[in-house]
Amino acid sequence: MALERQVRAKIAAKRDPQQEKEAQEWIEAIIGRKFNTTFEDYLRDGQVLCELINKIQPGSVTKINTSGGDFKMMENINKFQKAIQEYGVPDIDVFQTVELWEKKDIGQVITTLFALGRETYRHSNWQGPYLGPKPADECKRDFTEEQLNAGKTVIGLQAGSNKGATQAGQNMGASRKILLGK
Repeated sequence: MALERQVRAKIAAKRDPQQEKEAQEWIEAIIGRKFNTTFEDYLRDGQVLCELINKIQPGSVTKINTSGGDFKMMENINKFQKAIQEYGVPDIDVFQTVELWEKKDIGQVITTLFALGRETYRHSNWQGPYLGPKPADECKRDFTEEQLNAGKTVIGLQAGSNKGATQAGQNMGASRKILLGK
């Protein structure tokens, strides 16, 4: 029992109220409605998440289940997850269905929403609000063959220097005595 309590406390500690507020405001701005319940309850059936990805990338989820029991609602979450991966969100950033459905790790759900928000920066057709920091742009450099060859002759400072180094005076621990015969 104590271990389970510790695990729950650790997961709850990962939940950042400020990030949750930012994610909620971002979703509300995109879908055009305010949340009328708690963050996790509003997202739990997956309908809002499907609506969100359809606003960002129209046609991503073709059919959103509005009734049909728990299985159909969990299916909405799965459709959202598949759609955001197709949009470009890395698999490692996508929460597990059970984390939202059973409200086990809402912090991971928020992480996924921020990953989706970052991905919108990469799509030039998105004109809506963004969530989170803009990803860094690639800084590609082109070196000539001459410059590349010149770099091969330089010993980098990270390599250090052994100029003047010897093992003289090193005596670590007791010396070993090897006795031959009697």
